[in-house]
Amino acid sequence: MNKKIVVNDLIQKNYIYYLTEPLGKNFHSEFKPELTPKQMLELGVFGGKYMTDCRAEFPSSWFTHAKLNSNFHDASLNYFGVNASKPLSYWKMKGWIYLEDPRGWFQWYCRYYMGRRCQDDLRQIKRWKAMTRHIGQIKKNCPVGLITCRPRQRQALLHWAYDSRKF
Repeated sequence: MNKKIVVNDLIQKNYIYYLTEPLGKNFHSEFKPELTPKQMLELGVFGGKYMTDCRAEFPSSWFTHAKLNSNFHDASLNYFGVNASKPLSYWKMKGWIYLEDPRGWFQWYCRYYMGRRCQDDLRQIKRWKAMTRHIGQIKKNCPVGLITCRPRQRQALLHWAYDSRKF
C-alpha cells in the first residue's frame, strides 16, 4: 500500500506522509470513533472553518455536504448551533498540538482515518478516550433523547467523533 501524500495548504508546505492502512480500517483496538470525518463535517463541526483550505488532501466526497465557511468560524453551522471550540492558540499553549498535525486532533483523526499511522497515535487515542467523561455527565444530567440538554458538551463530543444524539 504505502501511498505517498504531499500536503500543500496554508499551514503546511511539502509535508509528506504515507498511507499504510486501508481507508477507515485497522484502527487501534481501543479507538472506536462513532462518526467518520465525513459524517462530522456534514453534521457541522468547528464552526465550519476547520477544513476550508486543505480539501485536496482528503476525498472530495467528504466535502459534498460539509457545512463549511471559509471566511470565519460560524457557530450556527455546528450541529448544536453553539461554539464548543477553543482557538488554535489555546491548544498550542497547552502543548496539545503535534508538530505534524498543526490543526490538532481532527486533522490527526482525518489522516488516521485515511490510513496514516504515526508516533502520535497513542497520545491522540488517549485524548479521545478522555472525552468519555462528558458522556457520563450528559447521561447523568439529561433525559435520554433530549439532545438540547448540554449542547456545548454535546458539540464538543461531536468534535471528537462521539455521537451524543444516541444518548
